[in-house]
Amino acid sequence: MHYLVLGAGPAGVTAAETLRKHDKSAKITLLGGEPEPPYSRMAIPYYLIEKVGEDGTYLRQTEGHYEQHGIDYVHGTAVALQGKAKRLKLEDGSELQYDKLLICTGASPISPPVPGLDRPGIHNCWTLEDARHIAELSQKGDPVVLMGAGFIGSIILEALALKGVNLTVVEMGDRMVPRMLDETAGNMLKDWCIDKGVRVLTSTQISEVTDGSEGLTVHTKGGEALDARLLVVAAGVQPNISFLASSGVEIDHGIIVDQYMRTSVPDVYAAGDVCQAIDFSTQKAEMLAIQPVAVEHGRIAAQNMAGKPTPHEGSLNMNVLEAMGLITASFGLWMGVEGGDSCRMHDPENNRYLRLEFDGNKLVGGQSVGLTEHVGMLRGLIQTELDLGEWKNKLMKSPERLPEAYVAVAQHNFNISA
Repeated sequence: MHYLVLGAGPAGVTAAETLRKHDKSAKITLLGGEPEPPYSRMAIPYYLIEKVGEDGTYLRQTEGHYEQHGIDYVHGTAVALQGKAKRLKLEDGSELQYDKLLICTGASPISPPVPGLDRPGIHNCWTLEDARHIAELSQKGDPVVLMGAGFIGSIILEALALKGVNLTVVEMGDRMVPRMLDETAGNMLKDWCIDKGVRVLTSTQISEVTDGSEGLTVHTKGGEALDARLLVVAAGVQPNISFLASSGVEIDHGIIVDQYMRTSVPDVYAAGDVCQAIDFSTQKAEMLAIQPVAVEHGRIAAQNMAGKPTPHEGSLNMNVLEAMGLITASFGLWMGVEGGDSCRMHDPENNRYLRLEFDGNKLVGGQSVGLTEHVGMLRGLIQTELDLGEWKNKLMKSPERLPEAYVAVAQHNFNISA
């Protein structure tokens, strides 16, 4: 048996290790598209602030880890899949045969249609190679512009600010992290960053980039001209699926998989940012491009490939972000459901906010700002789908009593089970 794992991010590495755990004799090939050991993109900000070296970003720190597990890690880029022949064509002209294939090629940054984005001094912050350029062009006091204040952009924001650059953030949405935080929470984060010395422009778009006194001039549609030595683009990502044209693999926004992570082509599976799998809250096929979900996908797909039937019950949409020392989080259906109830606690003076969303007596979504102790409770109550009973009404009046509700409901459920 030859398992071919295409993609060496968290999903791919987890899958390769899980395959080895369940199949001691199989040949396992892990194919990565970058000329580095498998690493975590989420560790790149720590590299930028010199908290870790490049090796500190690696997913596995032990020297010879892949060899010790009988995993053949090779470098290459897929350009075509021939599903019937069970053959993967690579960019260098070579081919790889497989018995079972897992596609976890992840995503790549989107380049917005802005004139001048091909100039020197403009970089994404997605790969280690990107990070090397950003580290060189972001010395203390340097003027830097960041395009995008989504989840990834906000992580990069913190790293750049800690480096001491003169940072301006340009976000086209009306608040920071608009796909994760509502207007109240997103603007609390914006005000926090401004108080920490970062200029944040929301409801603003970049119209053009030209030469400037510092190297670049970033023009906004509002008529402002921002001098910059570096422009970092964090405008979203798209799945790496172009090589699947004419492969027979069914694609919507990403690769469609069933509950066993199988694609429409026999013996071809998919996991991570590249695929649409079940969202726990909606029970629909959604793309949840977050690392914990990628790891979960990789493990489940590998178990099924190795003959250990494991249905995917759905992944919870969850995001926890720390930016400039303020922790924000959102879980599940944080914008609520039709006919559901909602309650909020807002304490702007102390940078605290809590929003709870209910469907009947069950908590289905939530957001928090500055309330780190609530993160695990929000996730736990949403995922367990416990009936809150009388605590639903108590929380509607006083959302800050969430810790009490969590303990009471969990204890009640334990007593019933016992």
